[in-house]
Amino acid sequence: MSLFNLFDTAGSALHAQTIRLNTISSNLANANSASSSTGKTYRAREPVFAAIVDNFSTGEDAVKGVRVVGIVESQKPLRREYQPGNPLANKDGYVFMPNVNVVEEMANMISASRSYQTNVEVMNSAKQMLMRTLSMGQ
Repeated sequence: MSLFNLFDTAGSALHAQTIRLNTISSNLANANSASSSTGKTYRAREPVFAAIVDNFSTGEDAVKGVRVVGIVESQKPLRREYQPGNPLANKDGYVFMPNVNVVEEMANMISASRSYQTNVEVMNSAKQMLMRTLSMGQ
């Protein structure tokens, strides 16, 4: 893999982690949004990643990066909370809360942030190597 390809690979990873961080932020922002029915309740979302594969290459050069295939809703059950005084409560006094686990989302945020930082470091290292290669000719 050439150093120039590293920029494409790391750039695609940065883009994917940005989408992951935005999705996590959306989940955290809606973690406490109550609803009166299961159909209107926010559901946690998760990005789905896939490798970008070059069909004309083999071995290590075949994988060219990562892309986001889509964003899917979590199939975990919604939370039901008994809040008879809540204006959104149903006839039984329950409100429906999103299936967002705040602790899990924070762990995912740390993981995505670290992955983003690592890919920035990869790009910086590749840039330094290219600059040193150019300075060898002087």
